[in-house]
Amino acid sequence: MSNECEFKSPSLSFGSTSVSVEPLEKDPQKVPFVAWYVGEKLFYRSDACHCFEELEFFAKRTAGYRLKDSAGKSSLQLLSPEHLAPVFLMWPHRRFNVRLTDATKPEVPMMDGSAIPFFCEMRKFCGAPEELVFFDAPVHAEWDLGSDAAVYGHVRITPAETFEVEYVLDRNTARDGYDLKSAASVSIYSPENLYQIFMARTFIHQVELERARAAGLLAGVDESCGLLLAAGDCAAQNSACSPKFRIANEPAMHKILDLIGDLSFICPALPRVRIEITNGGHVSHRQIMEKIIPYVNAGIFTQV
Repeated sequence: MSNECEFKSPSLSFGSTSVSVEPLEKDPQKVPFVAWYVGEKLFYRSDACHCFEELEFFAKRTAGYRLKDSAGKSSLQLLSPEHLAPVFLMWPHRRFNVRLTDATKPEVPMMDGSAIPFFCEMRKFCGAPEELVFFDAPVHAEWDLGSDAAVYGHVRITPAETFEVEYVLDRNTARDGYDLKSAASVSIYSPENLYQIFMARTFIHQVELERARAAGLLAGVDESCGLLLAAGDCAAQNSACSPKFRIANEPAMHKILDLIGDLSFICPALPRVRIEITNGGHVSHRQIMEKIIPYVNAGIFTQV
């Protein structure tokens, strides 16, 4: 029996992509890591997290990274790790090889738009989740999100005893073309706290989908890849518990999953901070990462 977990589904851009996760034998004498490969080439290893800042970040409805060659030219890309990366938080003392099979389609498959398919399959190979790993990040920062003079969101970061997030989505027809209000708060202490977040699916409103398709985006996705919202699903009085939702406040909970995924791609550990964010996305998550990166180091896993 192979010890690799294989996942295949549409991705944002392609009708079919695949990724395999190989859990290596547990060895307390070796530093844990998550090694990401694109094709046969090593893209990034979390035990060399000082190299993370060498990756060029970009966002196009997902998180993307480019690895440059010695001449400074982009040689490899890796897209959409944000639903798979947080699963490694459940086994932070293990070593994993992650391989995106086709370098011409370097996107992690969407599966059902959540982290649950990845977690459930990997649990068969890795067993019960371990105690989570945290690190101190004494960050005090806040800033507005917007374009030019238009402010549409806000971020605030403060130190905390664990990893806490309050995420608010407040979309309106005048600005976004549709209405959606959703809010969720989480405090992460244990693997059990992560499980419900893993269930939250990515979402898109019909208005947004039509706009993206007209721009030539989202060519790979279909109805199996997440949660499609229409006008009646987003009324304020119904936004917490729509019958379409898998869990309460699923849109805001999925944004928390995206944030955790973006942060844990660096390494499978969480900062002890409280993040309050309104109308965020992968770009604002990157801004948060830049505040926290100085406190991430390869010694995190030797200190526990």
